[in-house]
Amino acid sequence: MEYKDYYKILGVDKNADEKEIKKAYRKLAREYHPDVNPGNKQAEARFKEANEAYEVLGDADKRQKYDRLGANWNAFQSTGRDPSGFDWSQWTTAGAGGPRVNVQYGDLNDLFGQGGGGFSEFFQSIFGGVGGQGGAAGAPFGRGPAGQPRPARGRDIEHPVEVTLEEAFNGTQRVLAIDNRRIEIKIPPGVRTGSKVRVAGEGQPGAAGGSAGDLFLVVQVLPHASFERKGDDLQTETPIDLYTALLGGEVTVSTLTGKATLNIPAGTQPGQIFRLRGQGMPHLREPSQRGNLLVKVQVRLPKQLNDRQRQLFQELASLAGD
Repeated sequence: MEYKDYYKILGVDKNADEKEIKKAYRKLAREYHPDVNPGNKQAEARFKEANEAYEVLGDADKRQKYDRLGANWNAFQSTGRDPSGFDWSQWTTAGAGGPRVNVQYGDLNDLFGQGGGGFSEFFQSIFGGVGGQGGAAGAPFGRGPAGQPRPARGRDIEHPVEVTLEEAFNGTQRVLAIDNRRIEIKIPPGVRTGSKVRVAGEGQPGAAGGSAGDLFLVVQVLPHASFERKGDDLQTETPIDLYTALLGGEVTVSTLTGKATLNIPAGTQPGQIFRLRGQGMPHLREPSQRGNLLVKVQVRLPKQLNDRQRQLFQELASLAGD
């Protein structure tokens, strides 16, 4: 199994603090995001590497374990021995600890599609998850030296959860009762259908002293009466009268945080779409940044005209003919 240098991947020093690591990750995520590099497999691979590196270095417990592993790996290499002979066994079990929550993009398949792949074998083996060596979820634990059972990580548990669009916007929480335990789980702002909120160590117990699996809340965002979500953007419709469409004016539209004013220029066409920046959904990893609200105008024509109105429209029609 190949050792991964997460510090090198993020381009930071091994003594970098949390802010430096986060800043480096955000820079790489913006540069190599699939939305910015559609169809670019090299950028996709760099984006995956950056996500994996930040998953480890951005977590104090994982980073501490990784640093210990790195020190042992460097010491082993310095002896000139074959890297394939390194003893991984003491590192390939997931660490224990209390419930800890993080959010995944559906094992990265939300970003890369089915078969796009998630974290590497190195990550899965050292920090748990499906795949990799000792501690793989659901893998038989087999036998170790002297016929002793080898520890195996417990299976992960998935639990569906429905949230409203308002809850997805603001963040919310759910309380689950599992094996007579009450688990309170925070769901962060910006989740979307398919997002997975992970609570470490709350899955099925491990075998032969292996660590427990994880609990995943699989999010389903319910449809909204007024807004349709497209990524981090929201779409809605608002009616305007004929005179506002022709002459211009202002209309008030609803957002998830209240009311906003939309300027309608003269000559607006039926079905025209206007953008209200920053009035959409929060970004999952950076809630301070938000998508846009796209407003489609529906021009309402008067159903009845009085004599004077009819006369004026007839005059307009004749002028248009001229």
